[in-house]
Amino acid sequence: MDPVTLTTERLLLRTVGAQDADAVYAAAQDPDIQRWTTIPSPYLREHAEGFVGQLAPDGWADASMFTFGVFLPAGALVGMLGLTMRLLGVAEVGFWTAKEHRGNGYITEATLGASRWAFIRLSVDRVEWRAEVGNAGSRAVAERAGFTIEGVLRSAINNKGVRRDCWVGSLLPSDLGLPSTAPYLPAPSRTP
Repeated sequence: MDPVTLTTERLLLRTVGAQDADAVYAAAQDPDIQRWTTIPSPYLREHAEGFVGQLAPDGWADASMFTFGVFLPAGALVGMLGLTMRLLGVAEVGFWTAKEHRGNGYITEATLGASRWAFIRLSVDRVEWRAEVGNAGSRAVAERAGFTIEGVLRSAINNKGVRRDCWVGSLLPSDLGLPSTAPYLPAPSRTP
């Protein structure tokens, strides 16, 4: 699939290229990004170059992962957001925010924009979010974006060779007032 560019009220979401390697490298030096995401640590210049030059374009080319750089209209890199195809009709969202742009709601806005695109253009019926238990910033983004937190999965994330528990949540097309590609029949409510 050819990369697409999305716009939200305040942001431009586009694929990244060689021109973005410096900004990605600089942002990824943040210890919090290295701690809570699965990017390499230490994060070297060659990692940024491989990410923008091969990993991101390859994901678009084989429709396995749709990576967006999240930018302000003036060009500053706010963060990264990816939608990785996991199962038929299921994409997993992952993101990080550059330290100087945290607390502005940018990644929440980007998550909603990218999820809406996935529901409409990729026929996704579930966007799943996972984050290591304790990553309060990521959870806050997911909750503000309307994800339903579904619980804790034991040993479900491998971060730098260590198995960790993670929170899991989901966003459905109906959460955004959109139709699903397949009917959804929720489990019956249980009464005590």
